[in-house]
Amino acid sequence: MTKDGSKEQELANRLLGFAVLVVRLVAALPRSEIGNLVRIQLLKCGTSPGANYEEARGAESRSDFIHKMGIVLKELKESRYWLSVIKEVPLLEEDQVHPVSKECEELIAIIAKSVFTAKRNRSTCS
Repeated sequence: MTKDGSKEQELANRLLGFAVLVVRLVAALPRSEIGNLVRIQLLKCGTSPGANYEEARGAESRSDFIHKMGIVLKELKESRYWLSVIKEVPLLEEDQVHPVSKECEELIAIIAKSVFTAKRNRSTCS
């Protein structure tokens, strides 16, 4: 839905990079009951934003785009939660989690702004 394909691709690349960071981070989690639970939860929500973004890029309408981007945002926020659990327990050292958390926060800000802009533009087009 955006006009600049290079910005779309840059965001797609960042979301792919985030998924890779998540995969590497969960591989380092301890092999314990809680480690396994967090591993599964974070792996699911941390790898899905990129796939959902690809779906949003092929949206059939502005409403479809907004809906799919909302899913991207929801999954990133869930990832933020599980990253917080890892830090608070702690299951890993802060220096292992911080880069992933930082990228998650930046992606949340980007996606939230995109959803806000798309909603604003939808209301001005009506």
